[in-house]
Amino acid sequence: MRQGHSSLGDYRVLVDTCLADLQRRDVVGWIWRGDHTLWKPDPTEISDRLGWLTVTDAMRGSVADLQDFAQEVRGDGVRHVVLLGMGGSSLGPEVLRQTFGSAPGFPELIVLDSTIPARVKSVTDAIDPARTLFLVSSKSGTTIEPNVLYRYFRRIVEQAVGAEQAGRNFAAVTDEGTPLAKLGDSDRFRRVFVNPSDIGGRYSVLSYFGLVPAAMMGLDIRGILDRANGMREAASHDVSAAGNPGAWLGAVLGCMAETGRDKVTLITTPSIRSFGLWVEQLLAESTGKEGTGIIPVAGEPLASPECYGGDRLFVYLRLEGDDDPSTEAAMDAIEKSGQPVVSLRLRDKYGIFAEMYRWKFATAVAGVVLGIHPFDQPDVQSAKDMTDRVLEGVQTTRERPVMEPSGSLGGLLGRASPGDYLAVMAYVEETPETNEALNDLRREVTRRYGIATTVGYGPRFLHSTGQLHKGGPESALLLQITADHTQDLKIPGREYSFGVLADAQAMGDFEALTAKGLPAARVHLRGDLEAGIRELIGQVR
Repeated sequence: MRQGHSSLGDYRVLVDTCLADLQRRDVVGWIWRGDHTLWKPDPTEISDRLGWLTVTDAMRGSVADLQDFAQEVRGDGVRHVVLLGMGGSSLGPEVLRQTFGSAPGFPELIVLDSTIPARVKSVTDAIDPARTLFLVSSKSGTTIEPNVLYRYFRRIVEQAVGAEQAGRNFAAVTDEGTPLAKLGDSDRFRRVFVNPSDIGGRYSVLSYFGLVPAAMMGLDIRGILDRANGMREAASHDVSAAGNPGAWLGAVLGCMAETGRDKVTLITTPSIRSFGLWVEQLLAESTGKEGTGIIPVAGEPLASPECYGGDRLFVYLRLEGDDDPSTEAAMDAIEKSGQPVVSLRLRDKYGIFAEMYRWKFATAVAGVVLGIHPFDQPDVQSAKDMTDRVLEGVQTTRERPVMEPSGSLGGLLGRASPGDYLAVMAYVEETPETNEALNDLRREVTRRYGIATTVGYGPRFLHSTGQLHKGGPESALLLQITADHTQDLKIPGREYSFGVLADAQAMGDFEALTAKGLPAARVHLRGDLEAGIRELIGQVR
């Protein structure tokens, strides 16, 4: 069965009814015909956002070119490829990095999607700029984070190899005619890959945005496209909704969300754990609007069944040969407790590319079920506007933003009720130690309060779950974590540093949340970050 094993209990009748309705309305046919009125009468960001359905055709014609480019880079002795991007431009490549790693002899991929100065510094220290290719990745070509990162690394490369040769250390992926495309020409980039413009960022992983870094890692590009096309054929217009793996999953996601089971808790076997990063953005930014939406819960530590409420749908991605006994036991217990579970099996790692296609199609179908527009992000701009205002104030007063605490974790959790979730928004450097401490915090919150938890690192999450926080269901308890910058880095050509930009983004996001009257608290940690997070765990206990 293409859609995998499912244990939906009494919800199966509801899903079957939904599938019958999708079939009656010919929803799959409408999707393939590219008719935007399936979602909304206004074509804005719908009629020109369906290129992901068939982009594998265009990419098939580029396989040899991608392979030649990768060999050229490899032959020039490049040791690292540093991808400068955000959201849809970075999350797919990050999944590839964590899932596959680079093939022997190919450059190591580093994804830099942070303005936290400690993270920028750690990447700077890890590379030889003369033997690094920087891939500037942005659909619009105007995204602030990759633009300032380009300024920073361009100066470093010029110091290493000279201004005349520096352009060879840069490439770009962007849409046609963008400021980034023009910059690539004027600054003599090694290459500018012009992506089809009818694909939104979070749907772009099977286009140049995902395939250029994949090629430079030495992955099998033809194999990637073959796997995606296998799912594309299974989801074609002449397959019934019930037999279509994308439509089937979309019906499950949408129907469950309508009944209140809107926390899609993604569990994976160890080798494909990062897949949740990509699914998180796809679901959150596509469906979290108009007061509704599907809340992706990725990377949450597993708990005993009694800790979970009636707002969960569990989706278990299982890679053959990668089974983890503790995860298997936990999932068996969850299923036996009566929670709805969908289990999807991958025969090897390249199966994630079929899953990427399936989940994109499912998200489009879930948008039909929920009655929302799955291709726009109407609430993302508010945080950007607030950030710009903070930066304007900094440039006027010449004073850094002051990160003052506001509220407390205890105060937030004191408001928790069934169906809520805690969203942790961490404007700090991501490290293994920080991840472990935040996982312990999530585990304790679920055990103590029985609610779901999510974690996003700022400013990356602004381009993914940030839309859900502001436009989705009013069930989020929003905890912002900030910390002192022990070191800072200047941005060439700007009057502010990376530390100031990161703080402005945190302040802008917080102001956008509170302007909507959402329950939000900020804690500012000083000194040892891990110790500060563990103090928060103590408060939960």
